[in-house]
Amino acid sequence: MKTLLVGLDGASWSVLETVFERGATPNVQSIVSEGASAPLESQIPPWTPSAWPSIYTGKNPGKHGVFDFLRYEGYEWSLTNATHVREPSMWEVLDWYDRSSVVVNVPTTHPAKPFDGALVPGYMAPPEPECHPDGIFETLRSELDGYEVYPQSDVTGSERTDLSRRLDAIRRRREAFDLLADRFDPDFGFVEFQQTDSIIHARPGDADALEAVYGSVDEQVGRLLDRWDPDNVVVVSDHGAEAYDGCEFRVNEFLRRNGYLDATTGGVGRPRWKATLAESGGTESESASKPSSDSDSGDADALANVASGLATRAGEALARYDVNVQRLVPLVQRLGLAGLLGRVVPEEFVTATEQSVAFEESTAYMRTRSECGLRLNLEGREPNGVVPRDEYESVRSELVSLLSSATTPDGEPIFERVAPRDEYFEGPYVERGPDVVTVPEDFRHLLSVRVGDDVFAELTNQWNHKRHGVFAARGSDIDPDGSLGDPHVFDVCPTVLATFGVPRAESMDGEVLGVVSDAGETTYRSYEPGAETATTDDDVESRLEDMGYLE
Repeated sequence: MKTLLVGLDGASWSVLETVFERGATPNVQSIVSEGASAPLESQIPPWTPSAWPSIYTGKNPGKHGVFDFLRYEGYEWSLTNATHVREPSMWEVLDWYDRSSVVVNVPTTHPAKPFDGALVPGYMAPPEPECHPDGIFETLRSELDGYEVYPQSDVTGSERTDLSRRLDAIRRRREAFDLLADRFDPDFGFVEFQQTDSIIHARPGDADALEAVYGSVDEQVGRLLDRWDPDNVVVVSDHGAEAYDGCEFRVNEFLRRNGYLDATTGGVGRPRWKATLAESGGTESESASKPSSDSDSGDADALANVASGLATRAGEALARYDVNVQRLVPLVQRLGLAGLLGRVVPEEFVTATEQSVAFEESTAYMRTRSECGLRLNLEGREPNGVVPRDEYESVRSELVSLLSSATTPDGEPIFERVAPRDEYFEGPYVERGPDVVTVPEDFRHLLSVRVGDDVFAELTNQWNHKRHGVFAARGSDIDPDGSLGDPHVFDVCPTVLATFGVPRAESMDGEVLGVVSDAGETTYRSYEPGAETATTDDDVESRLEDMGYLE
């Protein structure tokens, strides 16, 4: 194996230094100490579904086409998938140069595309993903006595069981890679460990759980290095993750109070009841919920439909008297009833009472916090656009000025930068992204899309994404004394290609880092990314909600 790329989702230097001090990660620590390392700047937005395609294509979202967990068509949305990535991955480029690859658990790679080697998708894929070649997923389940894209907890939801299953999932990533590498003998290996990020969202501030996850990942990295002895090993993360010490800023409520957004009840893209109560620990996580029985009868379905209709009408009646979820939640939290209501109140009741964005009537809105931007309801682009095209620039400038002046209750700026998207994205797919980019001050403040309550809310032990992740590399083609400068996620792909002597594409936004000999640049052959397909998956959507990505 020439080069092994290890992905540590959400890893930051502050976390690595902590586990280094505890002696929990000797293998990763040796790569850092013996090789070249530096903080790795992520893109905007610094979130998994867009940042990993930037890593494996070397290009910004305006070129590869993925900006967020969701893909929008008018006011409707579907989940992002690999068909939305419109540029070739590093393993596809290596295939053009007769190099084979094995890729395991990398986000935004489902459905898998053909190349010389094997790929098992990771985050954003459905529980039974389309792998390459066909039949690989069934092979993994058979030969590894089970393989899961997402670790499942049992119905007790105990912390011990939850952590053990996370550690089991980490081990299975390495086992899957070993099995496939045995079969395909790859020149390039790429395995990503998602739990380094997931544990921070699930157990924020839990130092013992964090150490256990990083220790398990380190053990698997050591086993990979011992077994495959790659000439080079590169460790990267798509972004960092640390504690936030600012506030929650509800962008859509801010826009509503400034006349740019209208609210409604029961609208599209509304916040969810589970997410609303989750802040107080009032709901059980999706991974701990009981699966529905295969023996559910038609009578039960009919009863559920009747209950759903009653709940909807009850919610609509309360909404007429201005009684909604946002007003009820503080009360039920004070009474200690959040957990009970989260389990017994139907979603349909909340749909009918909960305030959300009236997209068709609004001038601008934020769709998800992870997109880090606003979308204008533009005439001729959105189905019922209200912003005339000849006023687009002026309205956008108003919004940039308005958000730039937003401050916390203590008078501190919310954003370090608010700008037109053209300052951050370039390429044929810029229109897929937000019209206005909003970058929180040092990512101290958590953006929210909620509407109908206060503009600000307190954060309680809230960990989330930071702009800088990690880069470390060691090997025969790595000069530990070379200059890394200020490496960016765009630089990872051309740098990995250079370890094979493969030139970067002239259209890449990244450069070959100074620790590897530059192989020059070239113009890629014509690339046909194929047709785009829409994805909806309730299981994946629930997981995104549980981690706070979808509100």
